[in-house]
Amino acid sequence: MKATIETTYKPSAQTDRDRLVLDNIDYVGRILSTMTFFSRNDDHRENLHSAGILGLVQAAASFDAEQGVAFRTFAYPRIRGAIVDELRKQSPVSPRMMRHVGKIKKLCETLEPPITPEQLAERSSLPIDVVLECLEAMRFIKPDDWNDLSDVVHKTWRTSIDSPEDLAEKEEIGQLLAELIEQLPEKERLVMTLYYSEELNLAEIGAAMGLSESRTSRLLAAARFRLKEAIRWKTS
Repeated sequence: MKATIETTYKPSAQTDRDRLVLDNIDYVGRILSTMTFFSRNDDHRENLHSAGILGLVQAAASFDAEQGVAFRTFAYPRIRGAIVDELRKQSPVSPRMMRHVGKIKKLCETLEPPITPEQLAERSSLPIDVVLECLEAMRFIKPDDWNDLSDVVHKTWRTSIDSPEDLAEKEEIGQLLAELIEQLPEKERLVMTLYYSEELNLAEIGAAMGLSESRTSRLLAAARFRLKEAIRWKTS
C-alpha cells in the first residue's frame, strides 16, 4: 500500500506581501479621499491613486510584523508620502492661493498656540473657507512642516511597545486625543468619528451628513488643525 504523504502549505514572504496589498487597497482610497482637495480632474486622481498603490506596495515589501506595529500604522506615511509627491508634481495650488498661504503661515509662526481657524480668519481678514483651503494647501506645500493629525500621532507614538513606560505613554496620548475630540464643534467631531472610527471616505461622510465632499474636506481640515494645535499646546 502506497503511503500518503501530507504536506502543509506555508505562505511565502511574497504571498504575505501580496495579501497585505490586496487587503489594504481600500485604505489607499481612504487616505486619498482627504488629499484631492485641489485635484478635481479624474485623470489626476487616477495618477494619485496609482502613486498611493505604489507606496502601499513599497510598505508591504519592507514591513516586519515582528516590530510590533500594525501594518496600516506602518504604511500610512509611505502611502501618503507617495501621494504628496505626485500631488506636488501637479502644482495644484494657484498663485493667488500661495499668497494666502504665505499670510496664514506667517500668522501661524507668530501666534501663540492653540491657534484656531477662526482666529486665523479674523487676523488675516480672509473668509474661514479660504483659511481652511490654506491649511489644506500647507499640508502639501511644506509636508515636513505642516503635518496633519495622523503624522502628529505617528511621530508621538513609539513604533513598538517594549516596556510598561511605552504602553503608559501610548495610553496617555490616546486619552488626550479622545478628550480633545470631544471638545470639537459638533460637525467636526462627527466627521472625525466617521473617518477614523467608521473608516468612511469623504464622499461617504458627505453623503451621510448631507454635505458636499469639499465641505466635508474643510470640516476635516478644521478638526485636524484644532487637534494638532491642542496637542502642540499641551505637549510644549
